[in-house]
Amino acid sequence: MSAEPTDGVHGARVAVLGLGHMGLPMAQRLDAAGAEVVTYDVVREARVTAAAAGLRVAADGPAAAGEADVVLTMFPEGRHVLEAYRGGLLSAAPTHTLFVDCSTIAVDDARAAHALARASGHRFIDAPVSGGVVGAENGTLAFMVGGAEEDVARARPLLEVMGRRIVHCGGPGLGQAAKVCNNMILGVTQIAVAEAFVLGERLGLTHQALFEVASNASGQCWALTTNCPVPGPVPTSPANHDYAPGFAGALMAKDLGLAVRAIERTGVGARMGLAARDIYKEFAQGEGAGQDFSGIIHDVRARSSAARDAHAEEGT
Repeated sequence: MSAEPTDGVHGARVAVLGLGHMGLPMAQRLDAAGAEVVTYDVVREARVTAAAAGLRVAADGPAAAGEADVVLTMFPEGRHVLEAYRGGLLSAAPTHTLFVDCSTIAVDDARAAHALARASGHRFIDAPVSGGVVGAENGTLAFMVGGAEEDVARARPLLEVMGRRIVHCGGPGLGQAAKVCNNMILGVTQIAVAEAFVLGERLGLTHQALFEVASNASGQCWALTTNCPVPGPVPTSPANHDYAPGFAGALMAKDLGLAVRAIERTGVGARMGLAARDIYKEFAQGEGAGQDFSGIIHDVRARSSAARDAHAEEGT
């Protein structure tokens, strides 16, 4: 994996903690750009993979943080971020270390992490990402960033190695706010696109015909033109690769859960967001957890068949 050296990156001391599908390629891009990268993950297999990829692996998270000027975390949930901060990362890091959390977590958790970091003499930005594994590997992620202007400026050269678009959304937690709103749009539209294709099937439309119309009309959206839920129209979509994620159904269920948490806190009447959360929560309880979230079309077909069978029974 190659990346062009960038001013502000070469020689920067960066700890990358969390070496899953996203964190590992992000660490690799920073390393290739000339940063002095040290890594760690609580999962042994992830540490072995990182070492095999030529990355330096620390004995534990605090040891990595102790060597860094910037600590980048990519963890599954907000509780993991807060536990790690309280569990030694903040106390081990040199004063004024910049903590960059790229996890997708609740807005309240991001603001709590910011408060903990500042109380320990450090800086913090929340910088969740969009673009998936392919974006992490190719350095084309989008970063939605919340934090002070000077902290965002300090992190920007590093973010530009890993991403193509960096948007400063406002103060602490507002990067997460943008991410949760974006993914609520995505979850709702992916369900709508799946329902439209199943309706088209029942009405006798071919997938290609519906795609040609909707992709060039007012139904055009990312869930259709990039993540098309049926094989054929978009060769690179997960539907053409047995619905391998991409972005897994379990992750969409998690993100919509964060959206509902924000909806309930703010009192927004977001009926579509609530419905999407319920649909993906059920989807993720079965095989959908490991499928791309566009596999929700299987759930739509199953519910449609059940409804048709019930209607047929009522007619007899």
